[in-house]
Amino acid sequence: MTYLGAHLSSSGGFYKMGKAALAMDANTFQCFVRNPRGARAKAIKPDDLEKLRVLLEENAFGPIVAHAPYIMNPCSKDEGIRELAGRMMAEDLALMEYLPGNYYNFHPGSHVGQGLETGCRQIADMLDQVVSPELKTTVLLETMAGKGSEIGGKFEDLRAIIDLASCGDRLGVCLDTCHVSDGGYDIAGNLEGVLEEFDKVIGLSRLKAIHINDSMNPLGAHKDRHAKIGEGALGTDAIVRVITHPSLKHLPFLLETPDDDAGHAAEIAMLRQRIGERSQ
Repeated sequence: MTYLGAHLSSSGGFYKMGKAALAMDANTFQCFVRNPRGARAKAIKPDDLEKLRVLLEENAFGPIVAHAPYIMNPCSKDEGIRELAGRMMAEDLALMEYLPGNYYNFHPGSHVGQGLETGCRQIADMLDQVVSPELKTTVLLETMAGKGSEIGGKFEDLRAIIDLASCGDRLGVCLDTCHVSDGGYDIAGNLEGVLEEFDKVIGLSRLKAIHINDSMNPLGAHKDRHAKIGEGALGTDAIVRVITHPSLKHLPFLLETPDDDAGHAAEIAMLRQRIGERSQ
């Protein structure tokens, strides 16, 4: 069965998230492991995390994804902000070690006038400080829409970070359908071409997860405004083609659409119907 899920709130604990995922017919999910707009980390509760680990195993979940906070910017001009990014990622990865074999995804950040080369080097330096050979979590760089000085709007940006990092062999990529479309990659009209370009620049073997979001904006807008599936410029058919593509169908697909749990459950049900799957 295809790994379909959504971004869930971790406010009630990790085991509760697993139960919420099951209730919406999901077999993967994404969450923040700290306040997404603050630096405060959640306390590690091993019993809660172990209950979730068992639930995931017993219900044949695919990999789950922890998402870094939005305030993290490892390529800021401000050294203090860069150091904070490293501390936050190290803390989050320590928590994820209780759930081995899963993913930690982050936005590469904005170089704020320092230049792409400097920004990529700073991101790689942070990764080398926190990604150890013993780590059981794969760290994912997310494709971005290319707003302002944002890094990750081009596949070459992510390739540069991977090549600069000594830990590059332990890094992967999360592709966001809204972001890549806003970044100028025609995922709705030329999926094969986009995947060929991704494979040429980064390598499809590094693609570990996909955010399935429609976009409020047209191709190349560089805006990053998510829409519900079928209510944006991409359309349901394009998202279904992504989910069912032979090179992608084994990956976890995660909704970040502007909706609540009930809405995400409805989107999952619709997508499962469109791809010919019955509910679990």
